[in-house]
Amino acid sequence: MDALWWEIHRLRIGAWHAGKPTMVPMISSSLKPAVTRLINPVARAAVSIVVTPNAITLLGAIGVIASAAWFYPREEFFWGTIFIVIFALSDLFDGAMARISQKGASLWGGFLDSTIDRVTDSAITIAVIVPLIAADDPLSYLGLVTLVTGFLTPYIRAKAESYGIECSVGIAERTERLIIILTAVGFHGLGVPYILAIGLWLLAVLGVITVIQRMLVVRRGLASR
Repeated sequence: MDALWWEIHRLRIGAWHAGKPTMVPMISSSLKPAVTRLINPVARAAVSIVVTPNAITLLGAIGVIASAAWFYPREEFFWGTIFIVIFALSDLFDGAMARISQKGASLWGGFLDSTIDRVTDSAITIAVIVPLIAADDPLSYLGLVTLVTGFLTPYIRAKAESYGIECSVGIAERTERLIIILTAVGFHGLGVPYILAIGLWLLAVLGVITVIQRMLVVRRGLASR
């Protein structure tokens, strides 16, 4: 699955500008070499024509947001998911380009990448919620829980790290959340029954658990001082 490849690999290079190590699922160790061989030639070509990683990041984000905003409210869930995955591949290329380019990583690029991740994730979730609210579907409440926990998960980590506490734990980090929502919405678009409900319930429950896990890590870290 392309969505799985690009997102897991993105976490390997997730701090590509800031140069910070990231905790990644172990499956990425076997996927990384093949994916890297695939994208590096394209990344080198983009660097050679003076395309910047930040430009690729912004282009991909605009594509994801536009696709979600156009297709999902119209309930064209399958094609919306296809276009989102295509534009989201930019997350592979911007990191690879940053590694290959002579300028290397930049703190601004890392900040921009992280901020745009929050925007695109929220855009996808909101676009899914809109038709549910319009139809007065109770699943919209699960979507709202997913949206809130999606904000809280990275916020708690950032706040914890400002206290000097490592907080990358969690049963559902960005990788898992993105895979679940795109899979559920895409198959819902193909008419698979109950798949959207299953996906949203899963996201809501795992999101709450992840928030609690990270809060407990911060509490223990602060208590040990």
